[in-house]
Amino acid sequence: MAEEIKSLEGLKDAVAANATAAGAAAGDTAAIDPSLANNEAAPVYEQKRDALGRAYATGKRKDAIARVWVKPGTGKITVNGREVEKYFARPVLRMVINQPFSVANVAGQFDVMCTVKGGGLSGQAGAVRHGISKALAHYDPVMRPALKKAGFITRDPRVVERKKYGKAKARRSFQFSKR
Repeated sequence: MAEEIKSLEGLKDAVAANATAAGAAAGDTAAIDPSLANNEAAPVYEQKRDALGRAYATGKRKDAIARVWVKPGTGKITVNGREVEKYFARPVLRMVINQPFSVANVAGQFDVMCTVKGGGLSGQAGAVRHGISKALAHYDPVMRPALKKAGFITRDPRVVERKKYGKAKARRSFQFSKR
């Protein structure tokens, strides 16, 4: 009985060694180093482009929703048919929109065409930034880790709290009168 167990263990070791050699020949890193077999492989993202070579994404922030198309170009940004300087007059909002390009080191290499509706200017600028970040990640998945680390891929979940009945606003009570 003990001899059978030893022979089975020897057979098991031989099969494992053979699988390691076959995996090493095929380029399987888990076969070369068994400690890598337990780690989950990083998800592989692929390019998502349309027939015109554009990448599309939807960005959201507060109540604003932006539909964004990104394609290679000279860095021209169009928002609702107008130049970005005309639509977002405040320099801070334009800086917010250009952040994904500087993080991904592709400033001036892509043209952006977007339509945005809902919310105010600040929310719209955040929605455009979110959409540009997602579209860049769709265009070239190599940019995704830098954009993700900067927090541009994740949607900002903060929205305005709803008004409750019996209250003046969401939390503000009516003024108390003693008499």
